[in-house]
Amino acid sequence: MSFGDPNNPYGAPQGQQPGYPSQQPPAQPGFGAPQGQPGYGYPQAPPLQQQPYGGYPGGPMEMPGGVKAARVMLFVIAGLQVIGAILMALSAAALQAAKEDPTLQNEVEFQQLADFSTPVLWLATVGVLAWGVFAVVLGAKMGSGGGGIRIAALVFAVITAVLGIYPFILVGLVHTVLAILIAVFVGRSDGAAWFSRPRH
Repeated sequence: MSFGDPNNPYGAPQGQQPGYPSQQPPAQPGFGAPQGQPGYGYPQAPPLQQQPYGGYPGGPMEMPGGVKAARVMLFVIAGLQVIGAILMALSAAALQAAKEDPTLQNEVEFQQLADFSTPVLWLATVGVLAWGVFAVVLGAKMGSGGGGIRIAALVFAVITAVLGIYPFILVGLVHTVLAILIAVFVGRSDGAAWFSRPRH
């Protein structure tokens, strides 16, 4: 039996050495593919990309700690506002009662002071109480509000800080500190991401 015989059905084809296959076997699916290309039948998985804020695309799933702290501070300011409104209302009532005291009817200066101060105190009471209600609304909307709530909270914080410095510096120092912290926490990048997250 000759390997060179062209009529031999068991011999190697002409031009090739005996014992060697005529071509290399096809690569197994997913194995032996050229580097950098996926194997046939096995699509290459997309590269993993780290999503910001715990894997939630577009924004955090949970309220950031700074925003939570700002919410608590808003409620604290609201409580202080209620206390302030009560004190102002008591002062206005006391001044009104003193104005009607018969022993002070002839005190012209006191009557003039009472006439001016009593309505101012009542007006201030309403304003202080309304500012406290505004703080409660902002705090309640921190969980679901968007960019408008963030801007409103920043404006609230700036005005509160300014009023805490003047004219209420003696009683407004706590308000000023809390308001500055609210502005910082709400204005940070994680706060911005929270208020700009997509909503369904």
